[in-house]
Amino acid sequence: MLIALAAGFGLTASLLGGLEFIPGIITQFEIPGSPEAWARTHAGGLLNGIMVLAVAGVLAGMQAGEKLSRQMFWMVAGAGYANTIFYWMALVSENRAISFADNRHGETSIFAVIGLAPAFIFAVVLMVAFFLLMREAFSSARG
Repeated sequence: MLIALAAGFGLTASLLGGLEFIPGIITQFEIPGSPEAWARTHAGGLLNGIMVLAVAGVLAGMQAGEKLSRQMFWMVAGAGYANTIFYWMALVSENRAISFADNRHGETSIFAVIGLAPAFIFAVVLMVAFFLLMREAFSSARG
């Protein structure tokens, strides 16, 4: 969530064309990425942080075992970090890091690959994580 909060400064800079370090005086500079991309990076990162906190709270409430807790830690925290990398790389990727190839938004780049590869892998990992969490929740409810 700290990285997402830092993206708020990028959002502000992209909207203002700089930052106001001294009240009333905007220091002008340009940063890569549109205001919309910075908004996605800021909000998406915060939502990833909330996801991690929510899973941690659910695990504590279920009194999940150590094995499941360890699995959830690397799976969910890993997804949060992978998504964070994705959002930041999408800022500097012409194709928004949503495909490995060129797409209608622009040409691919190394930034697109760096952003998409971990996000894609951890999207699958996260689906498995939520399946395991759901299975544990329903087995705990029965017994």
